[in-house]
Amino acid sequence: MSSAGSQGGQMMLLMLLMFLMLFIFGDPGISSAIVTAINVVLYPAIGFNGNYPVLTLFLAGIIVVFLSSFFQNLFVDWKKMGESQEISKAFQKELSKARKEGNMNRVKKLMKLQPEIMKRQTEASSGMMKPMIFLFIFIVPIFMWLRAFLGVVPYYYFTVPWNNRVSLFDRSILWQAWLWLYLIFSMVVGQIIRQGLKWLSWSQWWGKTKKRIGLSSS
Repeated sequence: MSSAGSQGGQMMLLMLLMFLMLFIFGDPGISSAIVTAINVVLYPAIGFNGNYPVLTLFLAGIIVVFLSSFFQNLFVDWKKMGESQEISKAFQKELSKARKEGNMNRVKKLMKLQPEIMKRQTEASSGMMKPMIFLFIFIVPIFMWLRAFLGVVPYYYFTVPWNNRVSLFDRSILWQAWLWLYLIFSMVVGQIIRQGLKWLSWSQWWGKTKKRIGLSSS
């Protein structure tokens, strides 16, 4: 299957998963069953009997960011993507230079190379859609559990420098406070995890591992 066809298939699957998740969110029975199933694992691990909801938020953020980053590094070939970006930059630079100089022969030769450049870019980015599929399968249910968990915690206040008693459910700007905390934790920790996994993805061990499980594009 071509890269374009593969991306089209992945996009179709992603759309189907989105509709499926909307259906699940809209059905209290199904969403409740999913939350109950996940609760068996997450509550003993990071629930702390509901006594430390902010810590639970932090750990849930770590789990979600790690999973999303892991699947991204599993399917995305960062070396190939970097090479593709460098080739594309060099191509655009040469094309711009030829046009400024009025060298139409050079422009024509470069334009003949454009389909190959585009093909390289498509192949390099073909793995970007696959992590989104796993995002819906694994991470959205965790987020559903987190929302349900916070709804029943006995104490849902935390302290900030300007306020000693902030509710997790206070609405600030667009979202409730717990969601802002979750996003902040995820962004801070996510940068560390993503960089660590990206460095790992450049190692020979990671390349051999991907080949062993049949995920290498080379």
